[in-house]
Formats: sequence, structure tokens, C-alpha cells
Amino acid sequence: MTERVRGGSMREVARIAGVSVSTVANVLSRPAIVAADTRRRVELAIDAVGYVPNGPARQLRGLPSLLVGSVTLDLANPFYAEVNRGIEDGLAPAGCLLLAGSTDLRPDKEEQLLHLLEQQGVRGIVIAPAGTDASPLLRLNARGIPVVLLDHPRERLDLCAVAVDDALGGRLAAEHLIGLGHRRIAFLGGAVDPAPVLRRREGVRAALAAAGLELLDIRVRIHPPSLLDAAAAAVDRILAASPRPTAVVCLNDTAALGLLDGLQAAGVRVPADISVIGYDDLPIARRLAPPLTTVSQPNYELGQVAAELLLDEGRPGHTHREIRFAPNLVVRASTGPPAHIDELR
Repeated sequence: MTERVRGGSMREVARIAGVSVSTVANVLSRPAIVAADTRRRVELAIDAVGYVPNGPARQLRGLPSLLVGSVTLDLANPFYAEVNRGIEDGLAPAGCLLLAGSTDLRPDKEEQLLHLLEQQGVRGIVIAPAGTDASPLLRLNARGIPVVLLDHPRERLDLCAVAVDDALGGRLAAEHLIGLGHRRIAFLGGAVDPAPVLRRREGVRAALAAAGLELLDIRVRIHPPSLLDAAAAAVDRILAASPRPTAVVCLNDTAALGLLDGLQAAGVRVPADISVIGYDDLPIARRLAPPLTTVSQPNYELGQVAAELLLDEGRPGHTHREIRFAPNLVVRASTGPPAHIDELR
């Protein structure tokens, strides 16, 4: 099948550029392997004839699709915006287009998105799973649609994965607060949390247990994209808790921002009355008032590496593997010693 749009075809591009049709195909699907001057001649010829690749025709000719799917929990969350930008840039050398969707933590919506992406003949899918059932992902992989797990450990699954040691991140946050003298520490999470948040909570809990302390677990109902409002509304429950916490570790920076807003509205000083820690280290974290202490993870790099793992799936000798990043604690002005620290010892 000859691919033709607006009067241009691959053969015409090849003739004008003085190259073979296979070289044109390589520029479109694997530009990195084509010499820069040759690639530039082909790109100029593409513009000259008005050629636009046709996806179905590409696949009939055995070329990989230029569409890649991204399935994350909430596109309104700035964390996933950064991750998707990393995926997009990681796919750029292959000339791929990213199709992104949100599951809102709903396994049924995740299943629907996966079905739609399969219908589009995507080259592969990067996914932050909403549920615990991996069988749909394994079926897609077995049918020739590579799946890369995002922000999720591979465990024993026969898939590639890119993840962060979230349990370590939770532990770093808790140990920082314990070192400041806090003994009443809460974790602010959702009524139903994704796996990374569960691991953060368990990291906090483990650090507290090692210090002979118990976690004050405060959960709010979150319906994306209402995390900011839900976290702000949790202030009444935090202040009414007995014992009242002197510090709160939040599931992410967005929740921490909502909590800071709610505390300010209630006349509660941060960190003089209560310390707050976020997770993600979004660009806004350093610009908040006060600047937010948070656990930093490489948001952009997570997406970029996930894209690289996906593109590697079609190469000879590929084996499934996991790339895991270590988080870091970034201390800013939203944490400090608790009031009347001598009375808490």
C-alpha cells in the first residue's frame, strides 16, 4: 500500500531527497540511525511534497505505530503532567505521539482506556495501575502491545517497570520529624490510595514503630481532581484528633498545598503550631508560604525512562527489567520543632 496524503507519497519523498524508500521509513520511525545530513534532506522533501504518514498503512507495511498510550491516575495532578512530559520527550527520537488518559483510580475506567488504546493500534502503553489485577496488562503484552509499569515495582510480573522506593521516602519524612522532636505524627491519605501512597504510609509507620511511636492515620475521600479541597477540608479532623498531631506527612504535594490553605484559614501557624511535609517536590513547593518540606522524586525522569524502556521493547535481545530511583528529603520552612518540645519528651 502506498501511503499518500495531500498528493505526497514516500516514493516521491525518496526521489526528491535522492534516497531509498527504506531510508525515508527509517527517518520516520528510527531517525537516530540516519545520518544528520541525510535526515535533513528527507525532512525537507517531506515538507516539499506535503507528505503525512498514514498510521494504518505503516502497520500494514510492518512499521511500528507512532502512537503510544499513557494511562495515569489523574492528568490534573501536576506530578503526572511532569511525568507525561518526560514520556513525550523520551518518545521524541522515535517520532511518536502520546495519547494520555486518566483512570481516576477506577479499575473499570482503566480497562476502558486500555481497550480504546488497543483499538488504536498503539505501539505500547505506559501505565500507573489503578488496581491490583495485572492480568489485562499481561494479556496486552502477550498480544504484542508492550506495557511498561510507571511508578510501580515490577515485582514478579513479566513486564518492564520504572519505580521509586516510596517506602524509603515515607521513612525519610518520618525520621526528619522524629529528629525535630515530634512524637504525634499523622499521615494524610485518601480513603482509597494507589500503591505508591500505600508504600509511603507504610514507610512512615515503620519509622515511627522503630521509635516506639504510633501513626495517626487520617484519611479523606478524594474524587479527582478535588484533592486540594479534600485536603483543606481535613483540617477540622486533624485539629480535633486526640491526641492532636504536631506534624502531618501528606500523600503528595498537592494534598500538602490544600492542607496549608486550610490551616491558614483556621489560623494555625506552620510550622510553629504544626509541621507539614509533602511528597513529589513539584516546582510550586519552593514557592509556597512557607516553602514546603517534601520528598523529592525524579518526576520527569520517571516518564523519560519509561519511554526508553518502551522503545527498547522492539529491539533484539530485549529483556524485561526494572529501573528504581531513590527519593531524597528536601527540607524547607514548613517543618520545625514542635511547640513546648520539652513537655513532649
